[in-house]
Amino acid sequence: MAEMDEVLREFLVESYENMDRLDRDLVALEERPTDREILGSIFRTIHTIKGTCGFLGFARLEKVTHVGENLLARLRDGTLTVDAPITTALLALVDAVRAMLKHIEAHGNEGVRDDAALVAELVRLNDASTPSVATPSAPSTPVAPKPTPVAELPAPPTPTTEATAPVATPAVHGASAKSGDDSKVSDSNVRVDVGLLDKLMNLVGELVLARNQILQHATATRDGGFAATTQRLNLITTELQEGVMKTRMQPIGNVWNKFPRVVRDLAVLCGKQVRVEMEGKETELDRTIIEAIKDPLTHIVRNSVDHGIETAEERRRKGKPQEGRILLRAYHEGGQVNIEIADDGGGVRAERVKAKAVEKGLITSEAAARMSDREAVTLIFLPGFSTAEKVTNVSGRGVGMDVVKTNIEKIGGAVDVTSRPDAGTTIRIKIPLTLAIIPALLVGCDGERFAIPQASLLELVRLDGDAATWGIESIRGTPVYRLRGNLLPLVRLNTVLGLPERRGDAVNIVVLQADGRPFGLVVDAISDTEEIVVKPLGKLLKGLPCYAGAAIMGDGRVALILDVLGLARAGRVGGDSRDRAARQEREKPAKASTTTSLLLVAAAGGRRMAVPLDLVARLEEFPRHALESAAGRPVVQYRDGLLPLVDLAERFPSAAPQAGGTLRVVVHHGPEGAVGFIVEQILDIVDVDVASAKPAKVPGLRASVVVLGRVTDVLDVPALVQGALETVEI
Repeated sequence: MAEMDEVLREFLVESYENMDRLDRDLVALEERPTDREILGSIFRTIHTIKGTCGFLGFARLEKVTHVGENLLARLRDGTLTVDAPITTALLALVDAVRAMLKHIEAHGNEGVRDDAALVAELVRLNDASTPSVATPSAPSTPVAPKPTPVAELPAPPTPTTEATAPVATPAVHGASAKSGDDSKVSDSNVRVDVGLLDKLMNLVGELVLARNQILQHATATRDGGFAATTQRLNLITTELQEGVMKTRMQPIGNVWNKFPRVVRDLAVLCGKQVRVEMEGKETELDRTIIEAIKDPLTHIVRNSVDHGIETAEERRRKGKPQEGRILLRAYHEGGQVNIEIADDGGGVRAERVKAKAVEKGLITSEAAARMSDREAVTLIFLPGFSTAEKVTNVSGRGVGMDVVKTNIEKIGGAVDVTSRPDAGTTIRIKIPLTLAIIPALLVGCDGERFAIPQASLLELVRLDGDAATWGIESIRGTPVYRLRGNLLPLVRLNTVLGLPERRGDAVNIVVLQADGRPFGLVVDAISDTEEIVVKPLGKLLKGLPCYAGAAIMGDGRVALILDVLGLARAGRVGGDSRDRAARQEREKPAKASTTTSLLLVAAAGGRRMAVPLDLVARLEEFPRHALESAAGRPVVQYRDGLLPLVDLAERFPSAAPQAGGTLRVVVHHGPEGAVGFIVEQILDIVDVDVASAKPAKVPGLRASVVVLGRVTDVLDVPALVQGALETVEI
């Protein structure tokens, strides 16, 4: 019995995979009706299901697939040509098979079904004496077949007498005639239970925690052998973590592959012509992320067909191609995955959206009048909003885009929309690669430690002396800081969490981004970045809006992970009229500019120097005793290697070299390797027009400019990096 259960389980897993592929192949076949390879793949897939279900005793499933196989045999032989009614009937066959598979999975049998109408339509199409005319580009609404009585179907031929095609084995189902390569592919892949992968991920998470604890202990000991073993453990743990993470990664194409069928069915229902294009199907995401975005993406694609794409007649009047286009694009950027769903439809009319929002009482008419078009378009994410004139099976209930936004934000993502009338709408989604192990910034407040996901981190700002006293202003009760000419709303972490306020000599601001808008989080202390294992909160704590999870740190203590979006909402920043003017100013089209963002530093003796910000990877501090020498050049041990250093005081002598117990280093990562620049102090980030400045004649310097009333030398980073790496082997 156990062996039979295992056979049935394998049959269901394989058949579900076949169903997904059939959806794609049938839609592709409608576009390329003479493609022999696709026809052969579809035929073999149906034949495999029919043969296996006959062996397992599923008679109804066997009869339905047998009728479909007969029709596919005529298509494959060329006596019939694929058209829209045939495609629709075959898709209905796939749906019927999928429904029976689900019933088998739930109850062990096919259930009581009446597929007489479907069988009659398949038989009618198969018996057509005149070949159909292929019209793949003009889908028509099929006429529902009448449920006429059907004679008893002939018994399906056995595999030994089958002449049309050999019985396909599960290892090569759906393959083309080139079966030699496919067998190698099947041999190199193994199905692994998802529960086992989750268990492995949890164990690796525990190993990472133990690794962090050992690394923390190793820094307090001077045992060289223990330190070497610790570094080896760190390397192995990191490689194991990356390997297990890869086993959980799946291409986003696994979700996208069903969309051609979804779009095709919905386009026929709405009387439209729509095609789907995909870019970046190979972009990989964690399995948990894939599951979380599946429904939101489906809803967006359905909205694009229903609301976005116009009818063929309307598109023709506008001078557009009759067939609309939906583009799905995915790519990695900045440690996150960007997903774009773009259509070339009618776009979102800002005035209509504002009028509907006012009509439904979602905003006031005064607020609508003050809104820019871009802000108005984002109203589609409000709960209860819909522009549909009537409720249909597709839309009009006011439930959808708000759920999409909520579900994306639950996994640490963000969603944005841009639209132009008659040009189309683009929805952009940013989501993390994984939710299991993430890099985070550790901060302190009232002696407690908290973790902030690094994906939401923009920069760190520290105000000392008079800047700490006078740098923070108040506008209508909201504290703000002028960061490079822009007002940055502030949220005090102790106020939001109800912790006592501590006054110090400095103010630490963590600049974060929530819902596309920056804000500053004021904390007591900033520690370091660390990879943390995300643990979900218990049921009693899940309702707290400011926390996204918890992590166990290297010393065994628990640190709560802050929910950046929840903090912004709790601090009431970014969502009301207080900063609307500032947002509108930021959202204006950027003018062509030659300015460059520079990291302003002070070299020894107070000499002002600057490093182009796009060439800065990290800012680090090392104890002075960590400074060593390799090939006569200064280096420090950094991330399992050597970091060559350029002492700016030595390279451009004008005063005594840096003194004190701490080395402040600006780290640059390039294709050649990493190099650090020793500075005396980090001052600020400024925007300066360097292109028009007079080039410097001193090797290693790019130009000299006036910044904040002081002459500042801009470093020629590539030249300095080349010189530093010439004599140091890393």
